Amino acid sequence: MLIPLHNLVQKYNIKFNGILHVGAHECEEIHDYERYIGRNNILWIEGLPDKVNLSKQKFPGILIEEAVVSDCNDIVTFHRSNNGQSSSILELGLHKQFHPQVWYTDSFVAETKMLKDIICNYQIPFNFINLDIQGAELKALKGMEEYLDKIDYIYTEVNSDYVYEGCALIGELDEYLQGFGLIRVETKWCGDYRWGDAFYIRQ
Repeated sequence: MLIPLHNLVQKYNIKFNGILHVGAHECEEIHDYERYIGRNNILWIEGLPDKVNLSKQKFPGILIEEAVVSDCNDIVTFHRSNNGQSSSILELGLHKQFHPQVWYTDSFVAETKMLKDIICNYQIPFNFINLDIQGAELKALKGMEEYLDKIDYIYTEVNSDYVYEGCALIGELDEYLQGFGLIRVETKWCGDYRWGDAFYIRQ
């Protein structure tokens, strides 16, 4: 997280009821979260099967779902990157120019799921979402639209240009989330790479 969680908690007096983390990778944020909320109120979503299995081994008892998420049920190609963290349903765009040391090593066909069809199976009062799915963040949010009125905070990766081909740009996220009363209050860019993190809060 480019914006430290504890800074946001202190500045905005965040109260966690339930956390949905989409794009778990290896659940690197778990210790930050568990300072404020129990493990049984955090749900992780990850598209790479090996990362799901590794996370289960590292953190017994975590709630984690293997799923490639989007705004509809579809068949897509999921691309695995050599660093794991840049894996996406989208092709690399400017990412190839900004980070030439990262490339796709292989891909597999996956059936996408909508977040609404996953989180309905958990009795967790989600009010905080963290999205890190390489340009597909807006698609994921549209897949849980009926739940967004209950969300108070969204921390998400954002793009100011097409780092991934066809990715949503930050202005599109701003406009969409404003319709649900969520306003961007923090933005941190990663150098000149056209991507960064943003934090939205209900106002």
